[in-house]
Amino acid sequence: MRRRRTLPPGWYPATEDQVLSQCRSWEAELGAPSRDYVAVVVPHAGWAFSGRLAFRTLRELRRPAETIVVAGGHLHGSDPLLIAPEDVYETPVGDIRVDRELADHLARSFDTRDDRVSDNTVEVQLPLVRYLFPGALVVAMRCPPGPLSAETGTSVARYAIEHGRDVRFIGSTDLTHYGPAYGFSPQGEGPGAVEWVRESNDRTIIDAMEAMDPEKTIRLAVENRAACSSGAAAAAMSFSRELGAERGDLVGYGQSYDVRPDSSFVGYVGVGFRPEFRADAVRGESG
Repeated sequence: MRRRRTLPPGWYPATEDQVLSQCRSWEAELGAPSRDYVAVVVPHAGWAFSGRLAFRTLRELRRPAETIVVAGGHLHGSDPLLIAPEDVYETPVGDIRVDRELADHLARSFDTRDDRVSDNTVEVQLPLVRYLFPGALVVAMRCPPGPLSAETGTSVARYAIEHGRDVRFIGSTDLTHYGPAYGFSPQGEGPGAVEWVRESNDRTIIDAMEAMDPEKTIRLAVENRAACSSGAAAAAMSFSRELGAERGDLVGYGQSYDVRPDSSFVGYVGVGFRPEFRADAVRGESG
């Protein structure tokens, strides 16, 4: 089975040449990667809004990589783990084959269902993964905001250790969805609201990610509406913690407001995790 592209070109470019041109432009602008992460948290809006930050963060994943797990969300806490049932994922820069052994391991280990719904949290990452890791296999899944997600991340790490596999993990989530379009405007509108999201609501959940606290990350996402797919971030943290990481590294932060000022806007973050975290690592951009 082959999962076709479902998102329209406004989310990411339609053709191979357009994807390659954009990725090569970002690559030339950003210079050589230097951080060697085993897992990351990245945003999942359209590339015009958060693609550069997602690309900047993903390219810091440790190489080589045999398998990339791409975990998305947009689920409720009571939902099961959803795993895409296809064997191949389509992207404009070539197909990606599924790591069926790892996918089957997760299906045996947890209460799972086939993910048959199109969702941007996973799909927008796939062309970037195919470009940056052309030989890697992929497991695409969506994680609910609850304990199951942390357990899933731990299980993937243990599988990688036991089988000697080079597995990397991507947790795909956006942060605060603020404004009338999202029914969430506790600070009204204007510059003060933008600042509150950046320095308070988003900052608090980023602190929890840097502290590698999956439970707090999910709680803040639910109680403060500070993230839309926190289960994916929790899974990435638990995966990293099982491999020996102790703290997250902020790669960068931004908002859709930076690209298109509006009364409704969304926060974006890139966070990376690695064993033996270097306290003197260069910290990322703002905006």
